Amino acid sequence: MKTLYVQGDTWLHRLSPGLKLGGLAVFSLLLFVTASPVVLAAAVFLAGAIHASMCFGVARTWQQLRVILLSISILTVFTLLLNGPADALAVFLRLVALAVLAATITATTSTAEFIDTITAGARPLERIGLVKAADLGLAIGLVVRFVPEVLARYEAIRDAHHARGLKQRPLTLAVPLIIQTLRHADEIAAAIDARGIRGQNNRKLGEGS
Repeated sequence: MKTLYVQGDTWLHRLSPGLKLGGLAVFSLLLFVTASPVVLAAAVFLAGAIHASMCFGVARTWQQLRVILLSISILTVFTLLLNGPADALAVFLRLVALAVLAATITATTSTAEFIDTITAGARPLERIGLVKAADLGLAIGLVVRFVPEVLARYEAIRDAHHARGLKQRPLTLAVPLIIQTLRHADEIAAAIDARGIRGQNNRKLGEGS
């Protein structure tokens, strides 16, 4: 599997995964309790400055954010049509700030660290019988690992259509993408069950991230 993680030794790489995820959670909450364009623009600037300090490069940043930015743009247009420019601007700034900071955290936190941190955080819920902490950590880790995998599959299908001179329609791209993704997910699930990973220490999933 591909990974969104970028090897490095920056200050954010060295920061505790728990602090990074906790900071992202607090940042997200603060974004959604204000609609001030000035405050939200400052949040975008802060998230952008943190991301820029990692020196990932423009090409990699665009590759990582292009799909989510397209989704944000579509949502902004719908908000503009339904609720007006003020709400649309707030939605755009809020989601861009969140997307950029989340992308930065993801790029500087390995899958193993995600799994370990989420598993540890879910232990209190496990004690009262709400969840299995190890399984929750594994699920989140798989989601993080599947994002670049799905994007790569989409690009491969799109390029195949282009090479054959086929017109690219959402349905003709989505159907093979869904089938391939479900097939791969089934293979991953079978491998997990065969190795007895669920319910145990899931750190090995993220090795090499």
